[in-house]
Amino acid sequence: MNTSVLIGIMIPFIGTTLGAACVFFMKQKMDNRVQKVLLGFASGVMIAASVWSLLIPALDMSASLGKLSFIPAAVGFLLGIFFLLFLDRTIPHMHLDHQVEGKKSHLQRTTMLILAVTMHNFPEGMAVGVVFAGALMGNSDVSIAGAIALSLGIAIQNFPEGAIISMPLKSEGVSKGKAFMYGTLSGIVEPMGAILTIVLSQFFVPILPYLLSFSAGAMAYVVVEELIPEGSQGTHSNIATIGFAIGFVIMMILDVALG
Repeated sequence: MNTSVLIGIMIPFIGTTLGAACVFFMKQKMDNRVQKVLLGFASGVMIAASVWSLLIPALDMSASLGKLSFIPAAVGFLLGIFFLLFLDRTIPHMHLDHQVEGKKSHLQRTTMLILAVTMHNFPEGMAVGVVFAGALMGNSDVSIAGAIALSLGIAIQNFPEGAIISMPLKSEGVSKGKAFMYGTLSGIVEPMGAILTIVLSQFFVPILPYLLSFSAGAMAYVVVEELIPEGSQGTHSNIATIGFAIGFVIMMILDVALG
């Protein structure tokens, strides 16, 4: 694994860390409108990344199947959806609105909030890993530049996500240092997931289109099931829509310009 790949894998984690650092210089509680625009922005980045960085390359790789070239992308996408659905139903976690999901447990609210964000980050790490894996294999449909674009887009999305986890922890009485640490640790699963995916994909080259679309489905689940509903609750839901549009366009520009 060369240096550029290692740096690319770590870029999203750096984004989470910088976002978690907001706990040191922002107010006690994040403004509701700011939180909504950040949730919308994250949603836009993830949907754009799912389309341009994952689904389209998966379809291109399967072009030899002719009219059936949609099969790997469709199957992988649905598997990603159901995989996240399974995690959502089994892992105890808590959303920003304090709604608890998953199996019943006696875990602290802080732990369940961290688990919720970690569930978001794992498919993002897989997405980064599988795109870099495709580039390393010399696949013409995926380039290192395109993989870096995806990493940058997810890092931009991770910045508000890091803040979204560290700020509520501070408002619940957790010290700034611990809130920063928890926010940072919630993102460590991304480089771990990326490295694991790269290692495994080397043994499953024929199913690379399935892995790409699997990651797309997993990220789409997070957006539709959690980010959009949380951004649309209460008043000023249109702010989340504006954030979505901005995030979508930025990720699209990054992928087309660098990919």
